[in-house]
Amino acid sequence: MTASPETGTPRTASPDLLRSVFRQHAAGVAVITAAGDRPVGFTATSLNSVAADPPLISFGVGTSSSSWPVVSEADHIGVHILGEHQRELAATFARSGADRFGPSTDWRSGPEGVPLLDGVLAWLVCRVVARVPAGDHRIVIAQAITGDPAGGGRPLVYHQGRFTALRD
Repeated sequence: MTASPETGTPRTASPDLLRSVFRQHAAGVAVITAAGDRPVGFTATSLNSVAADPPLISFGVGTSSSSWPVVSEADHIGVHILGEHQRELAATFARSGADRFGPSTDWRSGPEGVPLLDGVLAWLVCRVVARVPAGDHRIVIAQAITGDPAGGGRPLVYHQGRFTALRD
């Protein structure tokens, strides 16, 4: 095995190093929603498929997030896979203090009362099965109970600190 050439000076692990490394990692963009006194939601690039049987997903959420108090108590959450045409929607759900469910967001109440966003590539409603402490975040593990993969189009991707589209 040949060693690859060094591309820079190794740095000690830190939050800044982790963010810098993960800017190089292209990730799909999802919005996670939950119902509370008012609906909440946030943009997530940490969505993962965990298992097929039973169908489990996971995502990370910061405990300082305005959505965390509702997500921390929610029995069910919504997972929405965004399309390349939904950059503004992703930005709205990522922006602190934004009116995420205001007039510019098309949504409806779905199964289990979960807020469902319209026009997404795919969505799931999931039952929360665990919330695992992980530093200043929690890893939420949830089991899919219903969904729809039929929205057409290409996915929205997050890379180098911005929302972008796939290229052929």
